[in-house]
Amino acid sequence: MSFSLSALRWQALRRDYRHLTGFKAGFGFAMLAILLAMGLFSPWLAPHPPNQQDLMAAMLPPDWTGPYVLGTDHVGRDILSRIIYGSRVSLIIAGAVAIFASATGVALGVIAGWFGGWIDDAIQKLVEIFWSFPPLMLAIAIVAFVGQGLGIVIIALTAQRWIPYCRVTRAETIALREREFILSARTLGASDGFIIRHHILPNVMLSIIVMTSFAMANAIIAESALSFLGLGVPPAIPTWGGMLSDARSYISTAWWMALFPGLAIFLTVLGMNLLGDALRSQFDPKLKSH
Repeated sequence: MSFSLSALRWQALRRDYRHLTGFKAGFGFAMLAILLAMGLFSPWLAPHPPNQQDLMAAMLPPDWTGPYVLGTDHVGRDILSRIIYGSRVSLIIAGAVAIFASATGVALGVIAGWFGGWIDDAIQKLVEIFWSFPPLMLAIAIVAFVGQGLGIVIIALTAQRWIPYCRVTRAETIALREREFILSARTLGASDGFIIRHHILPNVMLSIIVMTSFAMANAIIAESALSFLGLGVPPAIPTWGGMLSDARSYISTAWWMALFPGLAIFLTVLGMNLLGDALRSQFDPKLKSH
């Protein structure tokens, strides 16, 4: 009887765990879909031009039935329109940083793990050099030295975010290098490039997909921090971090100026992190077995 009750409890826990994983995945995909929709269809979704100023309508509170649903800022710009257009910057930077960081990290990780020797030592020294700098401080230094711009921000945020990809890919490549199917391919005369393309990369791709969702969330936070400090994209381009920076002086008199951009950052990052956690639960054999 006690065994049956324990089995029933275990089944109930597994069912709840699957439901929780499904909720995480659904919420994450929903946030990503909303971000994509806002970024792609900003001109049609935004009720006003993002930089249109109207000093007569400055600092109006949210009005769900009026022309400014989420209120206006200190120079009369529509908060909702700026949030919608700001999603473009977050989407571009998150996607570009994830693509460049993953491509660089995976390439170096596979090379280091497959060839080993002095090549591995040289890449690990490079990892140690970049790893010694705090990520945000390195990005600030690059932007301050080179200048502002969307491309510069992407390079600054990619400068260190390739390292986790490199470390994970290197470890998995070393583990795969001695597997039977790899040894069989080498015995049959397959080249290094063929083995890497057809055997190594497909086996590390699931880990890369999971890491990418977390990397996109981290990139959005980092871009918002740079924009908040005035080191992101040019001020003429609306960003969520820039909106928070503008709201600092009015936090006690115009709470909506900081609340809604902050919620946009919070919900987007939360959704991507939950999506990454759900993907990890789905693809990790250790987690799937529980």
